[in-house]
Amino acid sequence: MSLIEALNWRYATKKMNGQAVPQEKVDQILEAARLAPSSSGLQPYKVIVVTDPALKQELLPHSFNQSQIVDASHVLVFAAWDNYTEERIDEVFNRTNAERGVPAEATADYVARLKSIYIPRESEVNFEHAARQAYISFGTAIAEAALLKVDATPMEGFDNAKYDEILNLAEQGLKSVTVLPLGYRDEANDWLAGLKKVRLSKENFIIQK
Repeated sequence: MSLIEALNWRYATKKMNGQAVPQEKVDQILEAARLAPSSSGLQPYKVIVVTDPALKQELLPHSFNQSQIVDASHVLVFAAWDNYTEERIDEVFNRTNAERGVPAEATADYVARLKSIYIPRESEVNFEHAARQAYISFGTAIAEAALLKVDATPMEGFDNAKYDEILNLAEQGLKSVTVLPLGYRDEANDWLAGLKKVRLSKENFIIQK
């Protein structure tokens, strides 16, 4: 199946049937998320994988009681860095240089320029930037799930502060951004299943200059 075919197949599943997604497919989706591009290769986000039924039940009331949270096989929570720091930037480039076998001097000027941009900014500005990077990973995970014919429901409708508290994200310097339940559609009970996919026409979507 091509990506276009997969995107036509997928939809924001409103009701899942509780069937488990094979771990190898979940691993592929997570690997796609891990390999997604990010600004300067910093990957300023993590993915928390929730499978514990009790924990999903705890998250449910803070997700506007959307049943996908408990009916999904796996709930992926994308969480971004709460701020850019010298230590975080150094850790990324020290690891990158070590894996590439290049000296620190090779990236010293670039790292210094990044720090001059990020470090003086307000933490909220930096978090919003990190969150935008998380969205790239999030979208890549959605596309990979569609290619594997795994249903996924992109969610922003949740209480970020409560998620952060329940998942102990502040202790890790993270703040939740988006949620992606993975599972399989319950077509008989999903009002959106089978409805025509509607998007802007190409003429209205693409602006040619």
